[in-house]
This record gives sequence, structure tokens and C-alpha cells, in this order.
Amino acid sequence: MDTTDESVLAKGLIERIGFEDAIFTHIPTNGEKQIQTLPVKNHDIAIKIVLGSLVGEKGVVKSLSEIGAVGHRFVNGGREFIEPVITTRGILEKLHAIVDIAPLHNTAHLLGIEACIAAMPDTPQVIVFDTSFHARIPAKAYMYALPYRYYEKYGIRRYGFHGTSHYYVSHKAAEIIGKPIEDLKIITCHLGNGCSVDAVKDGWAVDTSMGFTPLEGLMMGSRTGDIDCAAPLYIMKKEGITPEEMDTIMNKKSGLLGVTGISSDMREIDSAAGNGNELAILAMDMYCYRIKKYISSYIGILGGLDVLVFTAGVGEHSFRIREKACECLSFLGIEIDPEKNNQAKGGETEIGKENARVRILVIPTNEELVIARESERMVKSA
Repeated sequence: MDTTDESVLAKGLIERIGFEDAIFTHIPTNGEKQIQTLPVKNHDIAIKIVLGSLVGEKGVVKSLSEIGAVGHRFVNGGREFIEPVITTRGILEKLHAIVDIAPLHNTAHLLGIEACIAAMPDTPQVIVFDTSFHARIPAKAYMYALPYRYYEKYGIRRYGFHGTSHYYVSHKAAEIIGKPIEDLKIITCHLGNGCSVDAVKDGWAVDTSMGFTPLEGLMMGSRTGDIDCAAPLYIMKKEGITPEEMDTIMNKKSGLLGVTGISSDMREIDSAAGNGNELAILAMDMYCYRIKKYISSYIGILGGLDVLVFTAGVGEHSFRIREKACECLSFLGIEIDPEKNNQAKGGETEIGKENARVRILVIPTNEELVIARESERMVKSA
């Protein structure tokens, strides 16, 4: 990204790192999408491939020295990391020490960061934490009713995730409406394969649906969301399965996929529901019911609501989910205009009734832009 005008110079993605048939997708500015299948043994090789695609005749920079900083997303910074940081050896040691609070995500993040350091040792590496936007959530909201020593010893508390997304869409909503974000009470619904809801007041999250891990909260593509914690223990005893196996079931085999047995993709669930599949209909009802429950409870926490925002894959593209999630909430000032909602097919769109008390917006998220802005800010202030 060129931060002088915030234009995107190129996009890319490498999937299936560690396999012989990894997929590299590269989209240069004003260029055609290029897809290659090639062996990518590890993150070091992946980073070299990505950087190589940026340089040269068909690249977007003449040399890597033109890159002023590399921004990295880091899912969980724990209690210590509540602001972006420029990477140092000491920072990396501290991050390695907290890998176990989000082992799947944080381990991969560290591999990518260290690969970038190896390839670009003189370029600042900035880490932006997904948990930062939730750093001001009060203790009454982030604490669990467990013995306090577990918080003191292990940092067991609500951290919240999708922070860069909630930050972006809440600030963009304020910009669209034309009011300072500090004057608005906002609820943001990030609905993708992973889902979360934030209550935003004075420009910061004051509560969030995800918890110590991204498992808590809304029903998701393959995650349970809220569940009686005794239920997994009961299943483990009955089935004779390990904690690791139960963790896999709750994170990768539950949610929409677990209830329907069809898919974790809402598009496929919606199609099946349209064809009368009873489990698909049930899954959609469960999904929307939980969204509605969080929206309603967060209005109570905020003491009212000015703006409701839908974002991410499902939130941006499923008019049916938005409609069902807002059903029967007109007494709270939430009234969707069916025609506007049905026609919202991407881009920033307002879908509420014209004179409704609450403004309802669909806003595509842009986490990469948040990371780029924060990276530039950190480098300039260093």
C-alpha cells in the first residue's frame, strides 16, 4: 500500500504452506489476477515468493528498500500488548511466551514475522494486535467468575478479537454519518466464518462477544460460540476423548457445519434452507437468534443505540441474515428497509428506514488499511 494516498498497489495470498501444491494468488494494481500452484515448504519460502512478486519489471517497487515498513496482524497480545509495537528481539521473546493463549493463530503469526525479518532485516516490522481495540473494556465486562488467582496467574479474561475490523467499521460509520465517534453509541456485527459483536462507546469497545479465545460468543461457521462449559466435559467423559480432541470439535466441527452436516459456508446453508432442509433452517434460526440477543443486550449496556453496522462476508452479502437478525427489534429503533436491504450487494450502504431512530449500515471492512495506517504511525513516531 502507498500510504501517501492509501492506494493498494498489490494484493496476494499463499494458501497451503508446507505442501507441494500450495496456491499463490497475486493481484497487481491494474493487472490481471495470477494464480500459481507450486511447492512452498515453509513460511520463509512463502515470504520470499511474495516479496519477489513485488519487485521487478512486473512488480510495484523497484527494490525492497522502497518498502518503509511491514505490518503484521497478531491475534492476541495478552495483557501486556495493548498498542502496536515495532518488533525487537525482546518483543519477540515476550510474544513467544504467550503463544499458548492463541496457539493456532499466534504461532503462525510469529513464523510470518520472523520470515519477514530474515528477508528484510533493515525494514521496520510493526505488529498490530487484534485485541487492542478491546483494551479499554472494563473489568466487570472482561472478568470471568472464576477464582481470581487464575486471572492473576494465567491472564484468564475476555480479550476479544476482530479488533481491527470493529475499529475500522465503527470509525467509518461515524464518518458516513458525519458525527464524532465519541458522540455515538455503535454496535458492530462482524459476521464471517468467525463472528463477533462489539458495543462501541466514546470511540472504544466497551464489550465484545468473543472471550479468552475466539470460540466464545456468536454461533460461527465451525465454532460453537456460547456453550455451557459443562457440556464439553460431559461429552469427553461419555466419548472418552481428550481435551485436544474436544477443542477440535468445538472449533472446527461445530457451528453451522456441526448442526447441518453440510458446510461452514453460509451461502450453502442458505441454499439448503431454501430447498427445505430442516437442519439448515434450524442453523440459520440459531445463528440469527444469537446475533439478535447480543444486539439487544448491548443496547442495554450502551444505554441506547445510534448506529448498527454489519460487516465481513456474511454481514456484507446476506440480506436474509441481516433481515432475520433485526426482526422484532423495531421497539428498540431498529427498522430495516426491505428494499434497501435486498439491494445492498457490496459497498457502503444504508439499509434502515428513513425515519428510524437507529441508522443501519453495511460497511465492507478493511483490516489491511488499519494495519497500514498503524504501521506508518509507529514508524513516524519512532
